[in-house]
Amino acid sequence: MALDTSTAPSPPQAQPAAPARPTGRAALVLFVLCAAQFMVALDFSVLNVALPALGADLGMSQSALQWAVTAFALPSGGFLLLFGRTGDLYGRRKLFLTGLALFGTASLLATFAWDPASFLAGRALQGVGAAAIVPTGMSLLTTTFPEGPQRDRALGISGTLLSLGFTVGMVLGGVLTDTLGWRSTMGLLALFTLIVLPLAPGILTESRNPERPRLDVPGAITVTGGLLALIYALSTAAQRGFGDTDVIVTLIAGLALLTAFVVIESRTREPLVSLPMLRRPSVAWGNIGGLITFATMTTAVFVLTLYLQEILHLSASQTGLIFGVQGILSVVAGTLTPRVVGRFGARRTLVLSLLAQGLLMAGLLTIGTTSGALLVTVFISLASMAHLGAIVSYGLTVTSGVPDSEQGLATGLVTTTQQVSMTIGIPLLGVLATTQSTLFTGIRLVLALSAALVIATALLVATGLRKRP
Repeated sequence: MALDTSTAPSPPQAQPAAPARPTGRAALVLFVLCAAQFMVALDFSVLNVALPALGADLGMSQSALQWAVTAFALPSGGFLLLFGRTGDLYGRRKLFLTGLALFGTASLLATFAWDPASFLAGRALQGVGAAAIVPTGMSLLTTTFPEGPQRDRALGISGTLLSLGFTVGMVLGGVLTDTLGWRSTMGLLALFTLIVLPLAPGILTESRNPERPRLDVPGAITVTGGLLALIYALSTAAQRGFGDTDVIVTLIAGLALLTAFVVIESRTREPLVSLPMLRRPSVAWGNIGGLITFATMTTAVFVLTLYLQEILHLSASQTGLIFGVQGILSVVAGTLTPRVVGRFGARRTLVLSLLAQGLLMAGLLTIGTTSGALLVTVFISLASMAHLGAIVSYGLTVTSGVPDSEQGLATGLVTTTQQVSMTIGIPLLGVLATTQSTLFTGIRLVLALSAALVIATALLVATGLRKRP
């Protein structure tokens, strides 16, 4: 499985013994950007366990509750590429700060919502704010830290907090809902914004493409509309099935718009997305690896939460402790991954991490109906360490060798992959757990499919990355 390492870091003997640590202003920049990424990741899961209480309070039916999640997921995934490129052209810092302000305001609206419409409006605006924060924050990070040990370490910390945010959100959401009510989950996000937003203007410096090319409006319209339609179709299919008329229509519309986008980009002089960049093996296969690692891990956390509470009858606090171990080991992995990348290169690390994640997820198939908490703790925690390695190395693989003028586009692709995978993973795979003859059968099916999918992806990525860009 010999991979091309032309974009990998220098050989170990040419590097210092440990990755350089950011100091001074760089450390503050890293803190602000990572705090914002953690906040957005938290938003993806913090509301999940609060949905029944939310519905009872605002008078939302069971079928309408999916919109509490979908209203955020649609814009947060649909506008990522557009905002990533807009930041390249008109200023990443400016768009990042605008996104933070909008996210905080929207979180307050959701906190104090008086009816379903006002709550869903708040969630949709949160999604728009997140779509501005994530790609611009990531491109500010990659342009602040040059390729090599510093960027490896910075992306390691960012990836750790991104993974940790989703897990912490699921645990914290239940605690807050039980003690302070569902509104506190949205209030927490507003509080995060109040901490980050005042710090950011004095710490971040402006960054943009100095050539200032024109924005590709037709490309922006088609890719944004296509992503919105595709995310809506895949999210809705979990509740209504792929035979539903709305799902079929929006799925076809999404695919048609994305096809039109490719045609437009091949003919315009200043495209929103450079098709040669998409054809680079590092960009294409790196993003495929990222899509699968995120979708399967978020789904595994979801079904294992059901397993621990519905089958083993553990309390919310006991479940929280198990995922707390997972979170701690994710932090450990975040500190170790840059060293692994320095030794093996980002591409080999990506393949090895995916393979390890898949094998460890397969180990979860040994759980039983009367015991298995210890097995879950061990295997999901170790799988999360491998998952963290995949997150960091796929971001490095995709952005390595990309000029600063296109970092917003490259990181927009990375973050679009992250957001879309977190959006569709649970609807497409997690729904299988609740539609089988028994819940336990469904959980095992989801875990088996997830493990097989990650292992197969590792082998495909290994083959694809042999090709030179």
